[in-house]
Amino acid sequence: MSMFCYQCEQTAHGSGCTVQGVCGKTETTAQLQDALIEVTKGLAQYAHRAAQLGARDAAIDRLMIRSLFATVTNVDFDDERIITHIREAAVARDQAKALYHRAAADAGTPVADPAGPAQWQPAADRAALISQATDLDIARLIDRRGPTAVGLEYMVLFGLKGAAAYADHALVLGYEDDSIYAAFHALLDRIAGGDQDVQGLLGAALEVGALNLKVMELLDRANTKTYGTPVPTQVRVTPVAGKCILVSGHDLRDLKLLLEQTEGTGINIYTHGEMLPCHAYPELKKHAHLVGNFGGAWQDQQKEFKQFPGSFLFTTNCIQKPADTYKDRVFTTGLVAWPGVGHIGEDKNFTPLIDAALAAPGFSDDAPAQEITVGFGHGTVLGVAQTVIDAVKSGAIRHFFLIGGCDGAKSGRNYYTEFAEQVPDDCLILTLACGKYRFNKRDFGTIGGLPRLLDMGQCNDAYSAIKVAGALAEAFGCGLNDLPLSLILSWYEQKAVAILLTLLHLGIKNIRLGPSLPAFVTPEVLQVLVDTFAIAPISTPQEDLKTILG
Repeated sequence: MSMFCYQCEQTAHGSGCTVQGVCGKTETTAQLQDALIEVTKGLAQYAHRAAQLGARDAAIDRLMIRSLFATVTNVDFDDERIITHIREAAVARDQAKALYHRAAADAGTPVADPAGPAQWQPAADRAALISQATDLDIARLIDRRGPTAVGLEYMVLFGLKGAAAYADHALVLGYEDDSIYAAFHALLDRIAGGDQDVQGLLGAALEVGALNLKVMELLDRANTKTYGTPVPTQVRVTPVAGKCILVSGHDLRDLKLLLEQTEGTGINIYTHGEMLPCHAYPELKKHAHLVGNFGGAWQDQQKEFKQFPGSFLFTTNCIQKPADTYKDRVFTTGLVAWPGVGHIGEDKNFTPLIDAALAAPGFSDDAPAQEITVGFGHGTVLGVAQTVIDAVKSGAIRHFFLIGGCDGAKSGRNYYTEFAEQVPDDCLILTLACGKYRFNKRDFGTIGGLPRLLDMGQCNDAYSAIKVAGALAEAFGCGLNDLPLSLILSWYEQKAVAILLTLLHLGIKNIRLGPSLPAFVTPEVLQVLVDTFAIAPISTPQEDLKTILG
């Protein structure tokens, strides 16, 4: 059986999933997602040409973002919903085509319909649609065009998927930018043309990095303008007695709406995974029944959720196949879907979720209290920048390590725990995303008047780390690569790809990436990345620390 997916770090045998995705995705689901991407590329081809003539449609722009996000790992496993997305994208593609034709007529410009995905028509019959989609799978593309060209094209596509997730997070808060949509359309149009030039595709990948930086800046503004600037906050990580709901994913708005709807019900709300940083936002933490965080990163949910006596809400990517013991208490919302579980619609009426929590037993007793600290985004860290600068100048802080990224289940991720534990006491550790669960409950003490471990937030809060690094470089009158700063990154899915491309766009070198390198990066492409950016796979904590600190 041929490979059908290699977009995540856990891909089977480090090369590609064939029988069933490690995430739980079936071959049919993967093929339908390929079809959704194909029609979305066609939509972008027309929208790009319309935009060049000064015409755009906000509804088309938004659907493009949501179509990309729906195909990110651990988002949508429901084939029928994906088919609905395909149909909607095909309608939007035709609308984009009409928009382009009208704009060309208004400008007196000859119409030049693009080839490729723009002309791909999804079959009306479900079985025929699935049969169509088989011709789009990665293995067949590689047979026709070779692994390097396809790998680079997919690196661009995966980066765009990750950036689309962040753009959607901002969009639900009412923040969007026409220039961001234009860049998405232009880059999708570029790879829809089947460009096989290595340097051209690498250039496109770095353009994705530039785009993602702009998207993360927009999302940072959306989050802080809506919910306030995160502040250092103690978060309980052990349960308290009472009925309960656990919220996973990344979406701040869904959490806020749920907090409002559960006010006065006696239900306690817990965060899970990437939702942990929500406790630091003033407009979220003011709700007293946001009582703490339960569990760790996404990959442990099947084990941990069996111990949670309440209901569950998945707001964005991170869902795994729910176990039968708690499946009837699982609800999804937004783009997240799993066949056979409850889904909260766009009206965001969480009554079924709340009823399920009230019917469940809840925690009978308080567990012994344990707390960790979050909330060290750029707003907080830059507020004490002089303290940090003075600590570096005095020698109290020798080096900064950013240890973070996506967590996952594949072996090799204990490296990050061991690395953090072995970082010398005169070094400051920054962390973000769910990779921090490998070590964030350990006591690292203080340094220069600050905690040695600073939790900067979600994966999208890589923007905070970039802002802090930029401010330090400016203060010391040096470039980013001259700072005593090392990036030790773990990756899992497409948002991590987008962040990596952003760091490369900024020219940051000597990044260590693990636990394994992307399967879509061929030896030829890897050599270019090594030669240009000195990117390296992780080795052992001892060897990497010795190399970094000399």
